[in-house]
Amino acid sequence: MVLDNRSASSREPGPPAGASSSLAPGYAERVEALRAAFLAQPSDTPVRLAKPTSNLFRPRRRRDLPGLDVSDLTHVLRVDPVSRTADVEGMVTYEQLVDATLPHGLMPMVVPQLKTITVGGAVTGLGIEASSFRNGMPHESVLELDILTGDGEVVLARPDNEHAELFFAFPNSYGTLGYALRVRLELEPVRPYVRLRHLRYTDPHAYFAELARVCAENRADFVDGTVFGEDELYLTLGTFTDEAPRVSDYTWLDIYYRSIREHDIDYLPVRDYLWRWDTDWFWCSRAFGVQNRAVRLLLGPQRLRSDRYWKLVSLDRRYGVSDRVYRLLGKPRREAVIQDVEVPVDAAAEFLDFLHREVPLRPVWICPVRQRHPDRQWPLYELDPHTLYVNFGFWGTVPRRPDGPDAHNRAVEDTVTELGGRKSLYSEAFYDEDTFWRLYNGTAYERVKRRYDPESRLLNLYDKCVRAE
Repeated sequence: MVLDNRSASSREPGPPAGASSSLAPGYAERVEALRAAFLAQPSDTPVRLAKPTSNLFRPRRRRDLPGLDVSDLTHVLRVDPVSRTADVEGMVTYEQLVDATLPHGLMPMVVPQLKTITVGGAVTGLGIEASSFRNGMPHESVLELDILTGDGEVVLARPDNEHAELFFAFPNSYGTLGYALRVRLELEPVRPYVRLRHLRYTDPHAYFAELARVCAENRADFVDGTVFGEDELYLTLGTFTDEAPRVSDYTWLDIYYRSIREHDIDYLPVRDYLWRWDTDWFWCSRAFGVQNRAVRLLLGPQRLRSDRYWKLVSLDRRYGVSDRVYRLLGKPRREAVIQDVEVPVDAAAEFLDFLHREVPLRPVWICPVRQRHPDRQWPLYELDPHTLYVNFGFWGTVPRRPDGPDAHNRAVEDTVTELGGRKSLYSEAFYDEDTFWRLYNGTAYERVKRRYDPESRLLNLYDKCVRAE
């Protein structure tokens, strides 16, 4: 059923047996070309993907590793409105996917906030959005994957076949067990508009108690929140609707996160709702001066996108522009704190109090998440399937503390662990090796790594996410 006989010479070109024969033409040829390119890479050097864009906030310390060109794997292969599924190649962005599914009245179960996040990236590196309290994370709606493994094989991984262990270990492996070539994922129906209610709270305990009640009672289709200060917390409830008395536009001159304080009720077309955070990269666009209305008028909506801001950040990190400016101005150096963490809802108020005291970044994004399938285990990112978690997203720079250049980030990691939470690895991590493998199930990871990448052609998860190789 699956091409996994570990003999490259005995196989026919193309994707694994069992993959649908009705996929768009050219997929098999693209897979075989990529596999051939992988096998041609130097055998004594780890291989990484060569991608034009990234949404990771881990600076690479090694830029000399060979890059595997995956730029051809950007096709939406099929959208099936009857089965409510889509087959897409791994480098398809969620912007592409949404544009392919909305004409059928469908959307992915979870659409991460930024347009250029790829489907393969969200599956191997996690993702979250306002539907996560009912649909979990993006990998939980995946039905099967074609994966190019570290030994050069292409396997079809499903939750019920001989590669089930790889299927469940793939999320949070960040390309260190293999690369997603094709993903089949579930879709859900949408309606034309989303009605938003922004509810203000002044007490964190009451706020998180109400968030838990709303999620338990399924009182909305989407739930997230924004914290502007210790006594200014907003819970945003989104509900699908067929009609809207008016619609707002946050794709150009107006700014979505500011509207949360200005409107109790709001309406957005469903596509605009899904990308409401992308135009200003949540609120991080303010660092580039583009929240000025005159500047926005000159730039136009096509330049107000998260990938544009990311390129500026990447250049700054590469050449140290900000650090040089701070030195010239005689200002203290700053620590970048780019974090998304999950904390059990019962500990959410305590964690928010920690943030207010120790990490002076505002606003903070709030997003509830619960594992979609209570009977499944995702070993590299284990959550209690019966617990509602709260994702806290906080991004920016703060003055360095005297006790170390990474003191804020380390304090965040320690506090999340103490509260029984989990930390996403898309940003920098500072764990020692023993702690890292304890938190991210080193035993399960090593078992799968030995089977699918016995020669270590791909990076090790600790090397990639902590050592940033």
